[in-house]
Formats: sequence, structure tokens, C-alpha cells
Amino acid sequence: PTVWLSDYYRTYVERDVRELLNVGDLETFGRFVRLCAGRSGQILNVSGLAADAGVSHTTARRWLSVLEASFLVVLLRPHFRSFSKRLTKSPKLHFLDTGLLCYLLRIGSPAELLTHSARGAVFEAFVVSELLKAYAHRGEDPALWYWRDAAGHEMDILVDLGDRQVPVEVKSGATVAGDFLDALRYWRRLAGDGAAPAALVYGGDASFMREGVAVRSWRHL
Repeated sequence: PTVWLSDYYRTYVERDVRELLNVGDLETFGRFVRLCAGRSGQILNVSGLAADAGVSHTTARRWLSVLEASFLVVLLRPHFRSFSKRLTKSPKLHFLDTGLLCYLLRIGSPAELLTHSARGAVFEAFVVSELLKAYAHRGEDPALWYWRDAAGHEMDILVDLGDRQVPVEVKSGATVAGDFLDALRYWRRLAGDGAAPAALVYGGDASFMREGVAVRSWRHL
């Protein structure tokens, strides 16, 4: 896998990107892509990303657009129509290929991933990617967002069904700890409905219901 991903990445950077963007400094673009990988699962600060990569804000936005158009990353937009006007307005960055993400993060094996600090971000990217695939297979436009308020309360994914929104929390742990449902409980309190639809995707093998929350194994996505 390491050899294949290395060849894939090199082909993308050295051939495809050069044709799309006319990038003169491939080393700088390579650093930019790796910096994006380090920010997977995080709210995107384009100015900070540009500064770290040593490029202008305009260049960073242009390069992000190409990464998104070529399906390497997705920018999950924030949802605004819920409960508070003071909401985070920046998108959340996710890589769509977790193998490539691990390669860029220099994670060389599944065992290494288990103890890596980016494990949660990689798992969240996997869940977002699988949900986007499900929409694509049905021929539907994705209705996935995220939600975060000024106090730092966040829902990893928000599925907008039109008449209601379903919050989805993502946890990489193999067992469901009590605090895994805290964010969902908070969302229900804001919604004024203790039984509002909600879901938790986690790293274990079993799927079940807990406190009216659909707890789903990553294997069942």
C-alpha cells in the first residue's frame, strides 16, 4: 500500500496538478497538501494554512478548490438554521481517501494508527466519505453539514432532511463510553425534544439503540 499510495500521490502532484494549476514549485504544493492532511477533521483557517505553507491567501483558496474538485478533499459547510445566530462560519476539511490521508500523515500501519493522535480525525474522515458515497450511489445531492456554536459545542455531522436535522456524532473508540452521547444530549436540549432523532457512529462491531440514539458500527455504514 505504501508504494502504491506513494506512486499515486506523485502522479497526482507531478502530472495532474501541474496541468491544472501550472504549479511551478511542486515542493511548496506538496507541503501544502501535507498541511491540509494535518488539518483533516478541523475547522479550516485558510489564512493560517496559507501562512504555514508560505503562499498567499488567494493561492491557498485556489489550491483548495482544485483539491476539492478532484475529490481529494471535501469542505463540509456549517449549518446556520439552528438555535443560535453566533455560529462558526468556516468549513470543516476532510480527506475523502483515508489511505492517502494516512500516507500523508506518515502513518505506516493499522497498529500505528490505533495509537496515533490523528486516529479520531482519520475515523471521522472515513465516516464522512462513506455517507457521501451513499448519497452518490442514490444519485442524490449530499445534505451533510456540521454544526458548532460560539461556546464550542459541536456536532460532527448534521444530516438535513428538510423538515428536520439529524445530528451524527463520530467516535473512533471500540466501546461506547458514557460521554459519547454528551453532544447529542446537548443538541436535544437545544431542540427542546429529548427524543429527537440522533445517531452515533463508533469504532466497535455492534449496532444498537441507547437512550433513543441509533448507535451504529462503522462496519454497518
